[in-house]
Amino acid sequence: MTTPARSAEPAPATAAAHRSGGLRDFYEDPAVPVASGAARTLRQARMLAAALGPADAGARTVLDIGCGDGTAAQAAAPLLAGHRVVGVDWSQDALRRARTRVPYAVRGELSGGGLPFAPSSADAVLFSEVVEHLVDPDGALDEIRRVLRPGGHLMLSTPNLAAWYNRGLLLAGVQPVFSEVSLRAVHGRPGREVVGHLRLYTARALREFVAASGFEVVRLAGAPFHGVPRPLRPLDRLACAAPSLSSILLLHARRT
Repeated sequence: MTTPARSAEPAPATAAAHRSGGLRDFYEDPAVPVASGAARTLRQARMLAAALGPADAGARTVLDIGCGDGTAAQAAAPLLAGHRVVGVDWSQDALRRARTRVPYAVRGELSGGGLPFAPSSADAVLFSEVVEHLVDPDGALDEIRRVLRPGGHLMLSTPNLAAWYNRGLLLAGVQPVFSEVSLRAVHGRPGREVVGHLRLYTARALREFVAASGFEVVRLAGAPFHGVPRPLRPLDRLACAAPSLSSILLLHARRT
């Protein structure tokens, strides 16, 4: 199941969608924003642009899987000029919005061959703040590996369970930021919005998970989180120098 690319802290969805109890209802709710943080988007796009090289050497096909409303792909487009970016999501509401921002946006799912692409047909996949929402992340990476050519690039981002402030919160007995125990309300952690996260990774866990799925990890970097209180943002940016402490993990891997 592919979920929309989201900020690490989306605004609250409607109570009715929460009461329905379904993840699909949660992500189809138009009240849940599907945009990602700008700092993460640009850092990730720069990593991908460096990996692909200029389009004058040949245009490459980039799949933005879990594209949400297309905001991230639109922001990355100037850095990927000449390359072909295709947005993919299962949310029809998100796709309607994405088509106003990206030239191509199609429906697809990350299970059982649910991506509408032939094997080895893509040069790169953007997978931005999606994996933390998935029931079956193993199956998702299997499907991504299927559509990537050998040596193709995976650019994955996800919140860091071991972010610098989460380490302190857990020591104090407080539920870490980004973690979720309910789709109806926030319990035991800072913040007021329901985020719908099912999986959270440390830097070490993310590396091991991706490597076990048939990828070679090339680089792990950090990005700041736009939801950090303003007085703490300089510290959050500083933590990016040590990805294991950063708010957001940015991982570049290649299909083996």
